[in-house]
Amino acid sequence: MKDLTDPRMIKLKGILFLVIGLISAILLVLEAPTLKIGVLLAICVWCFCRFYYFAFYVIEHYVDPGYRFSGLWSFFCYLVQNKGNHKPH
Repeated sequence: MKDLTDPRMIKLKGILFLVIGLISAILLVLEAPTLKIGVLLAICVWCFCRFYYFAFYVIEHYVDPGYRFSGLWSFFCYLVQNKGNHKPH
């Protein structure tokens, strides 16, 4: 598969992720409309966003500036292969 390079398509992809996420969250809350479910869903989303930031920004800029990740699978392989061999710069 070719890399996505058209800025319009990249923006459309981002908007579609946002719309799908919002629809999914709404459907989950409608399935069990309690404050507890809403809060847990918000915490879950926030934590996954922070993990994604950690996997791509923090590791690349503070732990191993020479490594470029191409996805979460790449990050997983990086963690398994390196097992803490890199020190912060």
